[in-house]
Amino acid sequence: MYTSRNRREFLRSCCALGAAGIAAHVSRLTTITAHAQSSQDYKAMVCVFMFGGNDANNMIVPIDSRYTSYRNMRGPVALAQGSLLPAGSSGYGLHPALTNINRMYGEQRTAMVFNVGTLVQPTTRSTLNNSPLPRNLYSHSDQTQQWQSSDPNGGGSGWGGRINDVIVGMNTGALPPGITVNGGNALFLSGLTTKGVNFSNPDSFGLATFGDDYAMDARVDSLQRLLTFDSGLALVSAANGVLADSLRSAQEINAALDSAPALPVAFPNSGLGQQLAQVAQIIAVRSALGLNRQIFFAGIGGFDNHEDLVDRHQDLMADLDAAIGAFFGTLDARGQSNDVALFTESEFNRTGNSNANVGTDHAWGSHHLVMGGSVAGGTYGTFPTHVLSGPDDAGDRGNWIPTTSLDQYGATLGRWFGVPDSDLDRAFFNLHNFTPRSLGFI
Repeated sequence: MYTSRNRREFLRSCCALGAAGIAAHVSRLTTITAHAQSSQDYKAMVCVFMFGGNDANNMIVPIDSRYTSYRNMRGPVALAQGSLLPAGSSGYGLHPALTNINRMYGEQRTAMVFNVGTLVQPTTRSTLNNSPLPRNLYSHSDQTQQWQSSDPNGGGSGWGGRINDVIVGMNTGALPPGITVNGGNALFLSGLTTKGVNFSNPDSFGLATFGDDYAMDARVDSLQRLLTFDSGLALVSAANGVLADSLRSAQEINAALDSAPALPVAFPNSGLGQQLAQVAQIIAVRSALGLNRQIFFAGIGGFDNHEDLVDRHQDLMADLDAAIGAFFGTLDARGQSNDVALFTESEFNRTGNSNANVGTDHAWGSHHLVMGGSVAGGTYGTFPTHVLSGPDDAGDRGNWIPTTSLDQYGATLGRWFGVPDSDLDRAFFNLHNFTPRSLGFI
């Protein structure tokens, strides 16, 4: 169960920055007008990235007359029709482990967005051979980069970071609006002028405390003196600046967290559970940090299931659902659910049919979930035809050609977040190729 951390514990488990660093202090020109532009409302986006390629074919399943086509296509990895959780009267069922998410769908606080993927321009089976395609489809590293950058060529900045470049003036504090809580340097929050704060996981290296409080304070003070010493060497001084900003950011967040209320809901003791508990507590102290807009990046791994898919996916879906359930239970108790939109990403879907190991392989277009009090519940986009070598298959195994672009998915969230329509193309380079620009799910 997540518990509040004191200052020294926070520095140990959440030491702020990696090489990507923090750039809110680097680009102060963009925040000179921050007080004039600051927004009085609060909004947060929370990305949950499912690393490895989530099998969305078993996350959202048609349970009407189309179920037979699904069962015939999936073979040994098909879920029993009676085990699926009916999503209202939509004709679709959610994975049997997604009880909290299904409840939120019934409350019209969950949107299912069908067949989303990386695209340069609208593409169909008939135009596949003559259309520009994302680089290295079906590659974990390339597609992870493209989902985080919304650049089919694999760009060097993230779409969350580019949104932050636009909205940073809505905040009055010095911290950047992007925070990664899964322990890595996520490209997603690396903008052109803003970067994100990166929290390390408790098991990774950070600024660990040791000895009594007096001795530790002396060590931190000595480190601060070293960081502010003018070495005369540009490279060393730049590195000192990144680390110094890291310490300042950690101290600022930690001071604010001292006033955070206790969590009203027990979070699961899982990686994603602990990440979303951190997000909930940082949201609780947003006013103390001067943040009216924030984007968080969380992650859960283990989705590359080339064998034993059904059992492994059951555990992953259960972990996802329990963490999201605790997160929104906390937001509901605090009256903050309308201010937060949680959405899923994954580098790709899995094949429609199974392989010889009762697993699935890398595919393309995938289904995703968006949750929150401001979400217009229901289904969005076009569900693929479950026929191998059919009209939506890029090959012969159920590699769905996306019918909704990642640009449209992200731009819909960005518009709700406060990005003017005229600035959406700065964050989503190929948005101009797609209509509609907004999908309307929030």
